[in-house]
Amino acid sequence: MSWLGLIAGLGGALLFGLGAVAQAHGVRRVAERPTGLLGFVRASVRDPWTMGVVAAYLAGFVLHAVAIWLLPLYLAQAATAMSFPVTALAAALVGERLRPAAWAAVGVVTGGLVLLAIGSGEAGPVVSSAAFAPAVWLGVVALAALAVVGRHLGGGVLGTLAGLGYAGSAIAVRGTGTPVDLTVVAVALAVPAYSLVAFWLYSLGLHSDEVSAATAPMIVGQTFVPALVGVLLLGDGVRAGWGPAVTAGLLLSTAGAAWLAAPRRDLAGLRRDDAPGTASSPGRAPRPGPAPRRSP
Repeated sequence: MSWLGLIAGLGGALLFGLGAVAQAHGVRRVAERPTGLLGFVRASVRDPWTMGVVAAYLAGFVLHAVAIWLLPLYLAQAATAMSFPVTALAAALVGERLRPAAWAAVGVVTGGLVLLAIGSGEAGPVVSSAAFAPAVWLGVVALAALAVVGRHLGGGVLGTLAGLGYAGSAIAVRGTGTPVDLTVVAVALAVPAYSLVAFWLYSLGLHSDEVSAATAPMIVGQTFVPALVGVLLLGDGVRAGWGPAVTAGLLLSTAGAAWLAAPRRDLAGLRRDDAPGTASSPGRAPRPGPAPRRSP
């Protein structure tokens, strides 16, 4: 295992976790839900706050890419998924406080990700197959179609779709390397395509639901899918005898995320602080639109 790759992945996790809360504040300042991708992009490029979030995500992505190149995909994604506890802690800045039941779910997700890290083996090689580029772009088209159909659904579903987008982006990174040819360029262009659709879907989820409820399924999706693809198709290894632990880690992280994403009533795991917010104190910003669902 590469310690440089692990440190890079954890650094990216810190940026992603803080960026998620900043993104939640940004999308909730707008009363109208950004259901159109082009309109969302036009509004975002004119908004300094959203551009700041994008800058944080880009810096995190560079660190994430280093982790993907140096670690098995499931470990790189597990390290990046540690952004979830960061998001859960920082969610207090947007008036969301986790109750003990929800913290227990965070612990289950984190424990599952730790098992993934411990059971990791060696990373597979950079993918150079000519069939890889059409496969990743087919995934982009499928994700875009699912986004159009599911953009009006709840935060848990939108978070899941966003997780698939970020999973596709991570898988595509494994096909970028040297020497640079048309296949590498085509795969490289799929990375921002996946990320753009995922960013939009995640923004929709944050607009209509709690940060943790939208983030948990996204984290699991972007961890679970690359883990399976990496081991089954891209040559990523698992430590001898640790296959059951890796499987348990995937199941635990999925179960914890499902618990957090499930809709709850008023005795839910999240408390909201109702003090008014300001531009300099975004944590207390009021939330426009319909009342959100509660997570445990």
